[in-house]
Amino acid sequence: MDVFTAIKERRSCRNFSSEPVSEEALERILEAANWAPSPLNSQPWEFIVVTNKEVKAKIFSEAERCRKWVFEKSGWKWLEPYRVDFLQSAPVIVAVVGDPAKTGVDMFLEEGGVGYQHACAAAIQNMHLAAYALGLGSLWFTFFDKKALREILGIDPGKTPLALICIGKAKGELLSTPRKDVREKITYIR
Repeated sequence: MDVFTAIKERRSCRNFSSEPVSEEALERILEAANWAPSPLNSQPWEFIVVTNKEVKAKIFSEAERCRKWVFEKSGWKWLEPYRVDFLQSAPVIVAVVGDPAKTGVDMFLEEGGVGYQHACAAAIQNMHLAAYALGLGSLWFTFFDKKALREILGIDPGKTPLALICIGKAKGELLSTPRKDVREKITYIR
């Protein structure tokens, strides 16, 4: 599959079939993540693969708690009907955990210490593209409290849970989302 096609056609999936994800597909997706670039080749990511229904139910409960809390605080109307049921129906959830100690040279800079997060984001993008290439749907989910997720998944307090990536066969058609013209996002300094 052409990488430019995958970049343009991949969509977030919030409706998964119950069909399991094969071990081979999951390994290929995680291998793709592991090939992401990182500062000083620090590879600051770890992946926790969740297929256990009870653990997914705890993640769902935490996301629901956060959704309600943010709705109350923000008043954002879109949050009231927003559902996070896909956290229970996705066959696989991969927690992407970053290690701030592996952030790279930016740890010494005034506003630094984010290189590890950027590297993990690159790994996440690779996961999405690999899942799409394998005919699977995926979703980048961040609606959780880091402290609570550390407790649910037994994550070291010195590491940061950055995202939950839901993976599975899409149930139904994925909707396209509009993008602004790239020229609106570019500034040239010549």
